[in-house]
Amino acid sequence: MKKQNPLQLTYNSTPLWFIAVLTLFSATLTIAETLEEKGYAIAARSDRSDTGFGDSSVKLSMVLRNAAGQETTRSLRINTLEKANEDVGDKSLVVFDSPRDIDGTALLSHAQILEPDNQWLYLPALKRIKRISSANKSGPFVGSEFAFEDFTSLELNKFSYKFLKEDTLDGLQVDVVERYPRYKNSGYTKQIAWIDQEIHQIRKVEFYDRRDSLLKTLILSDYQKYGENIWRAQKLQMTNHLTGKSTDLLYSDYEFQTGLNERDFIKSALNRIR
Repeated sequence: MKKQNPLQLTYNSTPLWFIAVLTLFSATLTIAETLEEKGYAIAARSDRSDTGFGDSSVKLSMVLRNAAGQETTRSLRINTLEKANEDVGDKSLVVFDSPRDIDGTALLSHAQILEPDNQWLYLPALKRIKRISSANKSGPFVGSEFAFEDFTSLELNKFSYKFLKEDTLDGLQVDVVERYPRYKNSGYTKQIAWIDQEIHQIRKVEFYDRRDSLLKTLILSDYQKYGENIWRAQKLQMTNHLTGKSTDLLYSDYEFQTGLNERDFIKSALNRIR
């Protein structure tokens, strides 16, 4: 009688080793898809948890801190116009009020989804509007540790997602989600976000550069609630791990539904900055 090769034992003429490999492969795919779907669901819940504000205006201080701990402070304001459609990005206008050498400097941003954000920088000393090219969006914004792309709305569909784990952060239960920029010319290969399970707000973000090395960490703290479902962090601290520098954004005097409209966020409006 001919001796049968153990690898050729079959169910319905299909090798057992093939069935085992196929089962393992299918299980791996299922897990990967589930982690991606869960990551997206957590990010979507966070993004949608405070929608419907319409427009907002806020004053803030920017504190620049060098590696030796020396500080420089600037004052600025940010106006935002919300776009309800998740396939259309929000619009924002950042205007500096002090110190004198940058008074009136403004950044207008029209957030996009898969394309580079449209951004224009107004330089009052030159009375010039400069379009920020897609290749420069990873550069520092007015010497801070925030890049130009950090100053646009982080739209949900700008990223793909993957759930990593549940964790604790400063005594809070959080979901840890990895997100990957889908838009062109991002300065980051990935970001890892810690999202509060209770109020669904982002508490921490790690930014990885194009070499996939940890570049910066953002900490968001002192959340306050406005109205029924609008949460805003009152302090953002961005630390650059390569330079030892950091930048704090300290928010105050939030106002919502102030009557801002599309005309307040067009390029020609930069010439009317006061």
